Amino acid sequence: MRKINLAISGCMGRMGQQLIKSSKKNKNFKLVTLTENTLISKKFNGVKPELNSYKAFKKSDVIIDFTVPDCTLEILKIASKIKKKVVIGTTGFTRSQESQIKKFSKKIPILKAGNMSLGVNLLMYLTEIASKSLNDEYLSKIFEVHHKHKKDYPSGTALMLGKGIANGKNKNLYSLIGKKFLNKKTFPYGTKINFNSIRKGEIIGEHEVKFSSGKEIITLNHEAFDRALYSDGALAASKWLMKKRTGLYSMRDLLNFS
Repeated sequence: MRKINLAISGCMGRMGQQLIKSSKKNKNFKLVTLTENTLISKKFNGVKPELNSYKAFKKSDVIIDFTVPDCTLEILKIASKIKKKVVIGTTGFTRSQESQIKKFSKKIPILKAGNMSLGVNLLMYLTEIASKSLNDEYLSKIFEVHHKHKKDYPSGTALMLGKGIANGKNKNLYSLIGKKFLNKKTFPYGTKINFNSIRKGEIIGEHEVKFSSGKEIITLNHEAFDRALYSDGALAASKWLMKKRTGLYSMRDLLNFS
């Protein structure tokens, strides 16, 4: 079987570096392109990083993107012109940017996930089931912890879990987003979903969903110990996306959760 030609954008970032390591061990992929927002003289696995361009991505089959929203949209603009598949792990998009991604997905296959972990996507599925099963007496809130370098909050994963709650209630996530707290020791439940984000140390990721009726509390949670969890998931998503036509997909599609 021919190896999949892989491009990694944001190659100097934490996930970019982890993806380089994971792709080297994965027999399904051949790393052909690395990109960054500045020129880098050092080579990684024999590949020298370039700036985002048509030339850089032309030799790839699929691009994995863990960068920032503006960079992701630049990559999608290029990819849609040269018909390349894109796996997006970037988070922190605005509603307008989310809408732009949907437009690009009409031209190329895109898999977008706030978290590439099997466990987290299972957690989202369970969150949706719980939300659907519990009546309106149960209020919900979401707690997450990440390393001190992470800038956006709530995390993309926390928002995924919020979407799970919203889906369970047949509602739009944006209509249910409540208060967003940063580095609070405690935070309240509300009529909408409140979020609390902790940024400290080098923690890879912890997420917790709580439902409370006042008489009981139901807790669903996930803790990540190894960043390879996400890079392995992104590579699995890339392989899966190779067989797909245009459209916007998620890890839920890959995992075939009903």
